[in-house]
Amino acid sequence: MNYHELAQAIVEQVGGIKNITQLVNCATRLRMNFKDESLVDLEELKKINGVLGAVKKSGQYQIIIGTDVANVCNEIKGMGLEELTQPSQKKGGIIDTLMDIFASIFTPIIPAITAAGMIKAILVICVLLGMQKESQVYIVLSFIADAGFYFLPIMLAISSAKKLGCNPYLAAMVGGALLHPSFTKLVTAGDPLFFLGMPVKLINYGSSVIPIILAVWLMTYVERFADKVSPKPVKFFLKPTLTILIVVPIVLIVLGPLGSYIGTGIAFVTDFLNARVSWLVPTLMGAFMPLLVLTGMHWSFLPVLMTSYTTYGYEAVMGPGSLVSNVCQGSAALCVSIKTKNKELKQLASSAGITALMGITEPAMYGVTIKFKKILLSVMIGGGVGGFYAGLMGVVRYTSGTPGLLSLPIFIGENPMNVVHALIACAIGFVVTFVLTWFYGFEEPVGTLDQAETKEAEADKKESFMKKIVITSPVKGKKVNISKINDETFAKEIIGKGIAVESVDGRVVAPFDGTVATVFRTKHVIGLRSEEGVELLIHIGIDTVELDGKFFTPHVQDGDTIKKGDLLLEFDKKAIEEAGYETIIPVLVTNTSAYLEIVASEEGYVEIGETLLTIL
Repeated sequence: MNYHELAQAIVEQVGGIKNITQLVNCATRLRMNFKDESLVDLEELKKINGVLGAVKKSGQYQIIIGTDVANVCNEIKGMGLEELTQPSQKKGGIIDTLMDIFASIFTPIIPAITAAGMIKAILVICVLLGMQKESQVYIVLSFIADAGFYFLPIMLAISSAKKLGCNPYLAAMVGGALLHPSFTKLVTAGDPLFFLGMPVKLINYGSSVIPIILAVWLMTYVERFADKVSPKPVKFFLKPTLTILIVVPIVLIVLGPLGSYIGTGIAFVTDFLNARVSWLVPTLMGAFMPLLVLTGMHWSFLPVLMTSYTTYGYEAVMGPGSLVSNVCQGSAALCVSIKTKNKELKQLASSAGITALMGITEPAMYGVTIKFKKILLSVMIGGGVGGFYAGLMGVVRYTSGTPGLLSLPIFIGENPMNVVHALIACAIGFVVTFVLTWFYGFEEPVGTLDQAETKEAEADKKESFMKKIVITSPVKGKKVNISKINDETFAKEIIGKGIAVESVDGRVVAPFDGTVATVFRTKHVIGLRSEEGVELLIHIGIDTVELDGKFFTPHVQDGDTIKKGDLLLEFDKKAIEEAGYETIIPVLVTNTSAYLEIVASEEGYVEIGETLLTIL
């Protein structure tokens, strides 16, 4: 792979180097923000040789490269991209904004945390092999590893400042104040401490996460205030002095304790789940990790993971389930490589399968799993079963890192059986996924990979064409092909096949006789079931879950019997759009696998009651 040429091709499709406001990379993806998003061409990005996929999720554009991503990222930075400390000015929903912030803050420090955790894993192995903990080699390596966690507030201060748009070195000074030996001595002594008559809570901030993020958030406002009130002749020294003198006391008196309480609360919830229902979270993570990665939602768990690491020295929220899920992705891809006779698919699946077993799942996910929906279901079932075992056995991850067979040392800790149970969970997930894919999930493609229907399926479609079910439009407006939706989950038809409609009047009516399966708590989703058994999902808008029901007025509730044409829901289209959300409505058949085909009508204007979908 020519990294320079690939970097150049990517930069051309994102509007040039000057359009990039932020660039970071994780294990497999470039994560970018832009000044003018209209200059970014996602479809052309996907066509670039070396790009596995491109999506916009969690407030960022994510360009999937694979394990060579760091080299490509460095090439782009070498084209003249300056290190920016200005926050993105784009509007977005609260959830997207928070996930964007979490991703940008935690991604840069992951290598340091990973290195610290791997050194700890090496020390555990050395002790098992006979090394004494009192030896000088052990002591030196131990404090090297501990430094990665103890000085976490300083590292987070720098990355937070770069994301939120304030001076990273002043932010590091705030973090240093929280860890200063004089303060830690006062904490150890326990004697009451006051500043200008106000009590200072004595808390050990070593390895803490939330307090420093709150501190830098405050600093973004204080620094702008200090800049405004400082006269130009003395601004050079007055601005940073005012910033520190205002921020650090407020953090010590208010925000630090608040962040500590939040961290304690997160740790309590995590501890409660591990103690009472240890199997639940790994099962859910094992099953739904592919969907979390596809939508970028996995970044929302970063504060929880970091808090767990620094509180307990391990985490059981994402690590065990994601390990099993990654192995299941590899299992499915390898199964396809063995079973298929298609040379193109065999080569792709074999390479992607091995890579997924090592922990990098994007090639398998985008090259195999998503293209064959039953395989995705097989992966999810296998991941759930393996995750259930991991949860029952109390498997934990001792440090950050992409879970895979090569990174198994991150599961090595004081309990020598932890890594053994992790391997057993992987084996369970691998076997379950392989068997399901072999006997249920895979249909041999005809011709190229894009022609995923077999000759037998084509014949069945013709034979059963007369047994069709027609779904009429519940919305008046413009029909849009589902692949054009600005949401990967809908566009890739992961939930089900269907079509989308851009409503013109904010009304949604019943498209058939049946029942209301569910009205989602946030009122933006209605699930219906027809008398023929068709399960239909009507999703009003993209990311409108963040509105928490605002601007939506449902006229039905769970279990209601409906007749075709009954008013189901009304929404304030203008208000939702003014809040920054798209109001396009995906209409999806969620039990797609129960039918031979879901045929969407052609794009164009549609009235309520006219044919929208034909089910064969």
